Amino acid sequence: MTDKNIVPEAEILGADDCWRLLGETHVGRLSVIVDGHPDIFPVNFAVDNQTIVFRTGMGTKQQAMEADAVVALETDSVSAEFGIAWSVVVKGAAQEASPGGPALDEVRRALFPWQGVGQDFLYRIVPRSITGRRFDLSAPMSLRTPLDDATRAGLE
Repeated sequence: MTDKNIVPEAEILGADDCWRLLGETHVGRLSVIVDGHPDIFPVNFAVDNQTIVFRTGMGTKQQAMEADAVVALETDSVSAEFGIAWSVVVKGAAQEASPGGPALDEVRRALFPWQGVGQDFLYRIVPRSITGRRFDLSAPMSLRTPLDDATRAGLE
């Protein structure tokens, strides 16, 4: 099916649009390499001078970033009300953010950790690439998957 009225093509977003969307959301998924395999963790983040800043504690994420600083962060949004969805992926190097400066202190305070205490490390992703896509959800098949009778019966 290549009819754009049925299955629309994704709009490729420019870097400025990607950064704007990143600034409008604060939850993403951080991908790191753990024991040679990808692993993904939810993080809350902030944009700071075209970098991504987030907090973490001792554990799998922090150890993985110390072993291999190459990471990816993905965030997205779906709005049925406006009929659009988007996704932005930032790939780059994670480095421990140097403490100091009023601007960074403000970012650190805004990143309240979900787990409460123990999120003492502040990391910064310095992007090597940023990509984004926007999707029109108004097309008839954009979010609908046809169900056969057997699948439908299993859901009822």
